[in-house]
Amino acid sequence: MNKLNIELVKKAIFKLSGIRIKIKVSLGRNKYEYYEGSISKMYSNLFVVDTNKGKKTFSYSDIASKQVIISKFS
Repeated sequence: MNKLNIELVKKAIFKLSGIRIKIKVSLGRNKYEYYEGSISKMYSNLFVVDTNKGKKTFSYSDIASKQVIISKFS
């Protein structure tokens, strides 16, 4: 993973801030957790999502490595 990928992820996350999103988190061995919510805060290494199950934090590298997948809620 290089710095350019992380910067692209940050820009994409910034565009989604305040919008309702769906999150799929890989737990390994074909196990996943699903959340719905919106991005509330962004920091240099991570971002905070207000979800239906409380606040969750994710790093930008989680997105770049595809451990966390975010999509717009429709």
